[in-house]
Amino acid sequence: MVFSKKDHLVGLDIGSSFIKVAELQISKKKKTLKKFGMAPLTPGAIVEGRIMDMEEVAQTIRSLFRSQKIRKKNVAISTGGHSVVIKTINTAKVPEKNLQETITAEAEQYIPYDMEDVNIDYQILGESRFAPDQMNVLLVAVKKDLVAEYMELTASAGLNAKIIDVDTFALQNIYETLAGQGAEDIVLLLDVGASKTSLNILKANTSMMMRDNDSGTHQVIEQICTRFETDIQEAEKIMQSPLEKAPDPEAVTMILDEVANTWCSEICEVVNTFQSNTNDTRVTKVVLSGGGSYVPGFADNLGSELDVKVVTISPFEGLHLDGKKFSPAFISRVSPQAPIALGLALRRVDDK
Repeated sequence: MVFSKKDHLVGLDIGSSFIKVAELQISKKKKTLKKFGMAPLTPGAIVEGRIMDMEEVAQTIRSLFRSQKIRKKNVAISTGGHSVVIKTINTAKVPEKNLQETITAEAEQYIPYDMEDVNIDYQILGESRFAPDQMNVLLVAVKKDLVAEYMELTASAGLNAKIIDVDTFALQNIYETLAGQGAEDIVLLLDVGASKTSLNILKANTSMMMRDNDSGTHQVIEQICTRFETDIQEAEKIMQSPLEKAPDPEAVTMILDEVANTWCSEICEVVNTFQSNTNDTRVTKVVLSGGGSYVPGFADNLGSELDVKVVTISPFEGLHLDGKKFSPAFISRVSPQAPIALGLALRRVDDK
């Protein structure tokens, strides 16, 4: 079907370092990229997913929408981190009218917050492989104060947040539009952002395990600040510049290697735990995204540690692009940071 204007949502990815926005035109035949842009945030405006400077972030969003000439006001946003709990649980099969009550009761043992403080959603994944009277359910719980915070932010920016998704799901949403996926492949979608790393292990586009941890490029920034006795803004410039332009290329290389090795150890621990708990089912490919994908040597190190192929995501591959508006150089440069915004732009008002 062709989506009507009232169904149309702009994807707005509110990260700790950058705001990303994407607008798509979707028809029966193709998905066309209309707009994509990014804007940096002042360090400290968002910390671990919580908004520290509401007006600063709102102003950045308003400016980005103006610069991209996006007039639509309805947006899909997402969040993640400590205030979001994602679990795959097993529960008894019950009539649909009793499902909400049953899952809510089951959820209490998995959620480390008071049930009155969270919003709960779920998706049925199918029958349990081990018990025909049981089913697998993907449970999602988000703290209500976090939802209220992001609703206030979007309202302050003059926007209407119609959907609040989870970063991991938005990334999976765009990944599913890409070609070359084997039904039997076990794929790790790995997003290394500024203050959070998300892991999602998929088989045939069904999530088998999800994890978030606190690792991210902020670790590089912090070490550069300490090593060169500088502020966050200058540390970011050092991290983003070519190594040969660094004040001490050898020292920066050591920092990047140390942080990348820490990431690899944490990721390998999660993957090894998954593989040992699933009868040695092996991850066959890692698809990398986020600012961490720019860190030299990280992908190669991870591939060696896991003995798998690691590729950087190409989220625009499934979209029709106007080469006059979006140059290959631009697409290549922003691809690692674009998938969540693009995944959100695929959402529609009545999506489940």
